[in-house]
Amino acid sequence: MPRKVLIVDDTEINVVLFAALIKKLGDCDVKTFFSAPDGLAWAQSNDLDLVIVDYMMPELDGIEFISRLRQDSSKDGLPILMVTANDQAHVRYRALDAGASDFLTKPVDKIEFLARANNMLALSEVRRKLADKAAWLADEVTKATREIVNRERETVFRLSRAAEYRDPETGSHILRMAHYSALIAKGLGLSPEDQNLLLEAAPMHDIGKVGIADNILLKPGRLTPDEFTLMKLHADYGYEILKDSTSAVLQAGAAIALAHHEKFDGSGYPAGLKGKDIPIFSRIVAVADVFDALTSERPYKKAWTLERATEHIKSESGTHFDPDCVNCFFDAWDEVLNIRERFKDDLDLVKLQQEPARPTIASLAAAALPKD
Repeated sequence: MPRKVLIVDDTEINVVLFAALIKKLGDCDVKTFFSAPDGLAWAQSNDLDLVIVDYMMPELDGIEFISRLRQDSSKDGLPILMVTANDQAHVRYRALDAGASDFLTKPVDKIEFLARANNMLALSEVRRKLADKAAWLADEVTKATREIVNRERETVFRLSRAAEYRDPETGSHILRMAHYSALIAKGLGLSPEDQNLLLEAAPMHDIGKVGIADNILLKPGRLTPDEFTLMKLHADYGYEILKDSTSAVLQAGAAIALAHHEKFDGSGYPAGLKGKDIPIFSRIVAVADVFDALTSERPYKKAWTLERATEHIKSESGTHFDPDCVNCFFDAWDEVLNIRERFKDDLDLVKLQQEPARPTIASLAAAALPKD
């Protein structure tokens, strides 16, 4: 690949001489300008290996040329050779401050010119190789990071599915409610990073169910007050399981597991938090999880219609749910429907996996709601 050399000088004879000398070095593509502003504009939009610029030029002198070119961070290591007169030491000092790499003095000695230009091109080649290596290393780090993230995502999903096997839902349920959660987060104006964090952490909301005894978790009838007290401990269990992780995703999952059963009016559990004291991720997940539980068909219950579920969620806005979360959810209704379609349940598989049919917390809660 030819090395790119830019020569900027308002004197034609200098430009012709410098270009002829550079070509003697071989494998060089020389670009010349008599106008400093034009040369600067070209330099700012092209990759270069060496710039040779005169000091005394109209419109833009060599020091200002260098200073403006160095403002582009991609030109930080670019070798710049400035041509000055022998008696202009003060100019050289200013040029060094501006970012000049080396100097040629007038009248230019051809041997010195070739040696300095060749040295600068060699430095540029090293710079380019280092840049290529840095890019390669960055790409390798990105790949490795992606693999770690993918493994973490898989671990999160499998942990979440482990909880679902204790209190059977489907993998589609945790995918839907996670995507609903990210959708609400987007509507609330949370950052893309927080949206993605919530998408990955939301499936762990009920991980604490693994600590609930079967005689309570799988009880087909209504729980006694003492049994419900024990059932509520799954929020604390989920938090305890996840809280000490160094992973941001698992830490977010811990906070969600602890507080997603809190209610906006303060009547939820485990801490009875109220309003904005409930962490935003938990307020979001509460809407997403309940909506999907209501509208999902299981072997032990029929799905609510979208109309009935919508009416219920809206009626609980300000009591059970954060009104802002409810509004964002329904403002994105078309996307909600797309998510429902994208992650549909395979009911035959659900029946196979869940025989004999066992009620979940969500289904028991739904069954306790007023009937039409």
